[in-house]
Amino acid sequence: MIQITPYQPIYQQAIIDLILNIQQNEFNVPITLHDQPDLLIIPEFYCQQKGNFWLALDDNKLVGTIALIDIGDEMGALRKMFVHRDYRGKNVGVASVLLNTLLQHCQKSGFKSIFLGTNPRLQAAMRFYEKNGFSQLPAESLPPQYPRMQVDTVFYQYHLTL
Repeated sequence: MIQITPYQPIYQQAIIDLILNIQQNEFNVPITLHDQPDLLIIPEFYCQQKGNFWLALDDNKLVGTIALIDIGDEMGALRKMFVHRDYRGKNVGVASVLLNTLLQHCQKSGFKSIFLGTNPRLQAAMRFYEKNGFSQLPAESLPPQYPRMQVDTVFYQYHLTL
């Protein structure tokens, strides 16, 4: 049974290990922990204003993450959505549960738009976002306060309905 919970410090190293393994070993994205200092300060970076960082746990084993940065003006940035390879796909549904948790939080918190960036190597992730109502948009259309990552070149927006 998958449980979704807000960030807990005891999972700090597991979060780093999960994310770096997926980025570097599965998808050969040239990124290191040094490039992502936010992973060392999750509460300070993500859990501010209406932002948050959620964990997907299977019997206390970390199997997925998703984060939201409150970038102001009723907008958020979806970050750090990663699911362990053994927990991906419709049959398990971890990605959907994580995304729904974030979107419900955004709805309750009064967000109007969610933005995200991804890398074109992550084709399955891009299909997942598109199936879930995200629309691709050019980088020039991102709000100026959107926190871009260097490895991200494909961007999406989701409009929340009130």
